[in-house]
Amino acid sequence: MAANDSSVYVNDDLILVQFFISLFLCINFLLITVFFMKDFFYTTMRYIFFALTLMSDCVILMLSDVMLILTYFAYTIPTSCCLIVYVAVSVYTYVTALTLTAMTLERFVAICMPLRHGELCSTRSALHCILIIHAISALPDVIFLSIFSAYVNRSYYTQSTLCSMEIFILHTWQTHITSAISQFYFLIMFITITFSYFKIMKVAKAASGQNRKSTWKGLRTVGLHGFQLFLCVFQLWCPLIEAAVLQSNLELYVVVRYFNYIMFILSPRCLSPFIYGLRDDKFFVALRSFVLCGLYKKELSN
Repeated sequence: MAANDSSVYVNDDLILVQFFISLFLCINFLLITVFFMKDFFYTTMRYIFFALTLMSDCVILMLSDVMLILTYFAYTIPTSCCLIVYVAVSVYTYVTALTLTAMTLERFVAICMPLRHGELCSTRSALHCILIIHAISALPDVIFLSIFSAYVNRSYYTQSTLCSMEIFILHTWQTHITSAISQFYFLIMFITITFSYFKIMKVAKAASGQNRKSTWKGLRTVGLHGFQLFLCVFQLWCPLIEAAVLQSNLELYVVVRYFNYIMFILSPRCLSPFIYGLRDDKFFVALRSFVLCGLYKKELSN
């Protein structure tokens, strides 16, 4: 009887997670659709970065959900497939975090260097930044794959296994390298956001009238980016925590992994639609017009 109750409990949790993932994916796809409907959005840097975070979040949600389902049902897959999924999730976790940092810098330039905003934050600059973000995001996984491939033979990739990061940790020092890279990235991003926050705060205190209101709104946006960044970066440490728990208690490992998934994968993904989808006036107007099938119309102005 206890076993049956436990099974129902796990299934209820899984169903709840699927509901939230489906909800967030629908919201993200809706916002992405709105983004491509207005040329103002896909030619403005901050909205381009916003769309990138939405797409990155969709990739992470779908792939991490696959890993979660495989773990719950103890379904094994070839190691090579698991490796592809893990690397993709890892890369796009860094993409999201770095894009949030880039969005913060864009707000810093817009508020603290308004005369150079058009020059520094053009569409071409945004596309260049996206390429740089992906290159920097892929670097930790290039290092990881180089180390991993040096210690395993080809037959290892065809073995069926339960998909989790733990199967790729062959030596303890691998976790130290992964942790060091994550902390280095986090330190750089934290310094960047903190610097931007205090610079914008200084301008906000000196501003007046409408500029003051706009500047303080930008300051709150940067603060939300910082909180979202913390949750995203902590996700990079979750596999290390889970690996330690797995060695002591399998049931606790499942609970910890479920908690980490809710707190550090799902939670940050619900902030992106809020920060720009609802708080940004221009995007909210376009979103409302689209949802109401054009019944609500208001011109978007620069």
